[in-house]
Amino acid sequence: MNVIKVNEVPEESVMSPLFTGGSVTRQVLLSPEMANLFELGMVNFAAGARNKFHIHTSDQVLFAITGNGIVATESHEHYVAPGDIIHIPAGEKHWHGATVDSSFSHITLLAAGNSTEQVEF
Repeated sequence: MNVIKVNEVPEESVMSPLFTGGSVTRQVLLSPEMANLFELGMVNFAAGARNKFHIHTSDQVLFAITGNGIVATESHEHYVAPGDIIHIPAGEKHWHGATVDSSFSHITLLAAGNSTEQVEF
């Protein structure tokens, strides 16, 4: 058994073309080396930062932790707040990030070995 204290996991700056609008950091909570079936991480968005439209090969579950966020498909934007849980089916085109006036953090759960395809450039 492992007990992971999120506030003790170092934040790493995310420098990827998948993100836009401001700074984003990531904390790896469970890596593929630690868990056989899934990956778990905290993603922290500065106000106005988000990822671009993308698709995962596995389902994704987001757990809103702090701030105010947006999770969007091509047809709808959902405003989310701490305590909200978002299920995104495999293959669904979507993006998520912070509102323009609030930072936002979520925990993301994905199947081990999943891949992400950026579809907005």
